[in-house]
Amino acid sequence: MIALLIRDLRLAMRAGGGFGLGLAFFLIITVLVPFSVGPQSSLLSTIAPGIMWMGALLACLLSLDRLLALDFEDGTLDVLATAPLPLEAALAIKGLAHWITTGLPLVVAAPFLAVLLNMPPQGFVWLVVSLALGTPALSMIGTFGAALTVGIKRGGLLLSLLVLPLYVPTLIFGAEAARRGAAGMAVETPLLLLAGISLACVALLPFAAAAALRMTLR
Repeated sequence: MIALLIRDLRLAMRAGGGFGLGLAFFLIITVLVPFSVGPQSSLLSTIAPGIMWMGALLACLLSLDRLLALDFEDGTLDVLATAPLPLEAALAIKGLAHWITTGLPLVVAAPFLAVLLNMPPQGFVWLVVSLALGTPALSMIGTFGAALTVGIKRGGLLLSLLVLPLYVPTLIFGAEAARRGAAGMAVETPLLLLAGISLACVALLPFAAAAALRMTLR
């Protein structure tokens, strides 16, 4: 499992789907929003949690179409399907590799980029916590969507259409937790719901993704 994780991390870096692409997109979002809505600091501080979460969501979505495509093209998925390691575990590792190369850098960079949106400093911690709890769900949902569309040529648009509705609960509770934290309100409820979504995704979606992938490989 560790060897598979290291391999996927190296492939993510070489294939252009690593942390640099997601961070660049995240930075573009946070830089362009003040130009589009104006320089009003009060407005920016109000919408900052939602914008940060939307940027993180789209940055995670950006690299999903290559999550399983390269392995499908070179036959690696066929090998994984017949390997002693369960396919569910292999897909969970691939989701973890996607989170390490995409979600984790966004979590680290979020408080620095939030300064560009004039987010209140007391909200930085809760923004990081919400992203740390929510981005694993984004990666696992993306792994499930990639397994559904891996055998389809030019399935990137279909992948986005499948995954985006599933991202909505994570986006709602993540942005709400960050907003409440920035406003000095209680954040326990949205954070618990967000953690529950991530735990459910990590526990269940590898099995659903493996079932979808087995149907494709047949």
